Amino acid sequence: MLGIIFTGGESPSAQIVKHVVGEVEGALLVAADSGLTVIEDAGLRSDWIIGDMDSLGDTSRLASYPKERVIRHVHDKDYTDTELAFSLAIERGCDVIWIIGGGGGRIDHLFGIRCMFEREKFPARWITGGEDIRCIDASGKNELACRLKKDAVVSVFPLGDGNWKAKSSGLKWQLDNVSWNRGFFGLSNVAVDGNFSITAESGRFMVILPLPL
Repeated sequence: MLGIIFTGGESPSAQIVKHVVGEVEGALLVAADSGLTVIEDAGLRSDWIIGDMDSLGDTSRLASYPKERVIRHVHDKDYTDTELAFSLAIERGCDVIWIIGGGGGRIDHLFGIRCMFEREKFPARWITGGEDIRCIDASGKNELACRLKKDAVVSVFPLGDGNWKAKSSGLKWQLDNVSWNRGFFGLSNVAVDGNFSITAESGRFMVILPLPL
């Protein structure tokens, strides 16, 4: 089952949110604190709401949700609201998890979400206000095939411990013979005609793309 976490920070437009959620059926929608506003601005309802509610603003909107679906945490806690939402989605049976929001703003929060991609259980996708970020891993979903606009920018970053090996098609600079090392990355590659694919043959990779609309 797919779980979609909505969190604070820069988010895509309501139009993009509706488009993304509309592409899938039966996804579990989880709001991490002010991520609830992103869901509601798109005309959707959250299945669960979790967090310390310190950035939600008008907490009266919580009254329209069943009390058992609103999980409040104290402000001083060991995990971010996004992490709590991720754990909740796993507990509710989600085996694929996307994050929407979390762009811009405080760089420590950005790094916090990025670090989640290094863990044993990690998000498969992260959509911010300006990027569509995908994760592929040789031990699971290891291929990404996309159709973008001509000359769309594609950037690739290795994740985790390695070893890393990837192959690609449709990119201006193919990845087949790249020797990936810790701290190395492939910035501003190009999908020449818009169609490309990347396969993780070993290790895990983060692929940063333009937004879907």
